[in-house]
Amino acid sequence: MIPPLYLDISVFAIGLIVLLLEAFDNRSNRAGLGWFAIVGIGAVFIASFFSGPADLSGAPQLAPFYVADSFALFYKQLALAATLVVLIMAVEYRPILSRYIPAATPGAGLGEFFALPIFTCVGLMWMASAADFIMIFVALELVTISFYVLVSYMRRSAASLEAGVKYLILGALSTGFLVYGITWIFGVTAQTNLEQLTLAIAVLPPDRTTALLFGMALVLVGLGFKVAAAPFQLWVPDVYQGAPTPITAFLSVASKAAGFIVLMRVLQPFLASPTIAPKLLLVLAGLAILTLIYGNLAAMPQENLKRLLAYSSIGQAGYLLVALASWGNGTEVPITVSFYLAAYLLMTLLAFLIMVIVNRATGGDDIANFNGLSQRNPFLAFGMLTAMISLAGVPFTAGFIGKFLVFKAAIAQQQWALLIVGVVTVGAGFYFYLKVVRAMYWNEPATGETEAITASPLAKATIVILSALIFVFGVYPQPILALLAK
Repeated sequence: MIPPLYLDISVFAIGLIVLLLEAFDNRSNRAGLGWFAIVGIGAVFIASFFSGPADLSGAPQLAPFYVADSFALFYKQLALAATLVVLIMAVEYRPILSRYIPAATPGAGLGEFFALPIFTCVGLMWMASAADFIMIFVALELVTISFYVLVSYMRRSAASLEAGVKYLILGALSTGFLVYGITWIFGVTAQTNLEQLTLAIAVLPPDRTTALLFGMALVLVGLGFKVAAAPFQLWVPDVYQGAPTPITAFLSVASKAAGFIVLMRVLQPFLASPTIAPKLLLVLAGLAILTLIYGNLAAMPQENLKRLLAYSSIGQAGYLLVALASWGNGTEVPITVSFYLAAYLLMTLLAFLIMVIVNRATGGDDIANFNGLSQRNPFLAFGMLTAMISLAGVPFTAGFIGKFLVFKAAIAQQQWALLIVGVVTVGAGFYFYLKVVRAMYWNEPATGETEAITASPLAKATIVILSALIFVFGVYPQPILALLAK
């Protein structure tokens, strides 16, 4: 059995090796670095299935900060899977990226574009195991700083630079809220360890509850930025549209997954208190309603697919918040959130991978660029159809099972307002997701753009795997549930 900590160390080593190879590689074609990163991350991902929850009692210096339970391992696997697909996208994206990177020699700068997602993956994996506010903050900053560079990586693109500046300013602001909230919580309880925090809250005098809630509210603001929850979502559309498409996909899935595992771990000590839990759940319900309404309604008029998926990401965060606001006894809600994030990872990465291929052929990422895709490449059109219907929640897809589990949790806790808003916004989602399907199957290609769109064998294989998993988990979700139940 491989200890989960070894997975983190292996990914970090792969990132260092890629950086060293970049420094000493004089070839203009740096695709080999991308292939090495893909093979390395793929090997660690396979190895993760030979790992399992570990007892850290023999490592007293690490145990207070690091958790190696089944949820931590599952989220490490999500981070590895997302990084693997993003690296495949990065290899496909090289022709576009090279046009926007000023370099003294051809191909320079591409190696860092393969290395930085790996270091981001390390931060995401540490976030999954973080059991202390200090570790959460350190891991979060590793992820955030890497994204600052990646979002603005295309230095000849004004949109990428604008996205980087916006993400930097608002990211620093959210970090300030998070640190201030942690400071308040520490000032009230004298604890940063989440396990010890549970015990401290249980014996907290009633007159200090207000100060503790204020600290938690600040932490929610900081984490709300990371998961794109309203009203902390204003950065999402511009950053998603301006960033390189593989990085947009990475932001959309991996960052959101890590944000929610941290949010669930932070919520547990507070929800264990019978006096604090009702107030906190009410705040989460309000955030869920705002996020659902804003994300889905704002997506309806969008004509750019990246912006549409950006607002879709906000709406999907709303469904996850519905599950958190329906938190009851047992582990049903963490399992629901984890399954939903796994399904969201599959369908979103599939959509962005196809978008990279179409963008390379058409030069744009508007919905109009997908007009007649079923004629130019039926395989890609079917892959995008699969992603869109799963995002919308059509039965027999993983997206449907995810929404079903969320609504089941809301019904179990009698959260009728959340259920009504959720059902209405699902209907809105059908409208804007199926706009892309209409463009591919009903609209004719633009004049002069009737040649076939080609994809590499690796991209085709990835599309087949992601599409198949969406349907498999939409009918038989037990493999994911079994991973969470270890």
